[in-house]
Amino acid sequence: MKLIKYSHSCIRLQNNNKTLVLDPGNFSEVEEALEGADFILITHAHPDHFEAEKVAAFLEAHPETELYAPQAVIDDLKDKAKDAKLHNAEAEESFSLEGFDIKTFGGQHALIHPLIRTIDNVGYLINDELFHPGDSLVVPHQLKVKTLLVPIHAPWNKIQEVIDYIIAVGAEKAYPIHNALLSENGHGIIEGQLKNFGEKYGTEYVHLEPRDEVEI
Repeated sequence: MKLIKYSHSCIRLQNNNKTLVLDPGNFSEVEEALEGADFILITHAHPDHFEAEKVAAFLEAHPETELYAPQAVIDDLKDKAKDAKLHNAEAEESFSLEGFDIKTFGGQHALIHPLIRTIDNVGYLINDELFHPGDSLVVPHQLKVKTLLVPIHAPWNKIQEVIDYIIAVGAEKAYPIHNALLSENGHGIIEGQLKNFGEKYGTEYVHLEPRDEVEI
């Protein structure tokens, strides 16, 4: 399975001649990431993970593409892309797509502030190998994750929590997501700590630039 990293939390996966895209949001190269997509998974409705107008336009032009997302995303799209194949995704489910077996975890966005309501957020485990948590630090249970996508910087987390998350999941490798707000200096500080602590606890943390490709 090939992984292509795009800006922020957008990831493109290719397996068995099928393409799946996660979280094409407004900090990402949405049109490029979605080109030829067979499936789209959205973790939650925030615009940095779900660029509604561009996703709707893609689905209107490609009604064969299937999209899975929490209900808030479905509600936003159902009038904008009336012929689209839209599926509600909730936590603690599993479903199979051609080339991709999906399990879902979590269910709730991480807390930003007690005065800001949380929303639904679904983390996706793909082919029992790769986990995208969206905007949460949920640990998949009763399994061993091979590759973790780590939200390294957000209004809802701090570096202590990110380090503890990497340790708790215990994946073989970890790659960054949710990093569009970081400067070069910020990346250096945060990723230096993630690499150091990851190495101590058995996880290899590897920086990826937008459009970098790796095999999972």
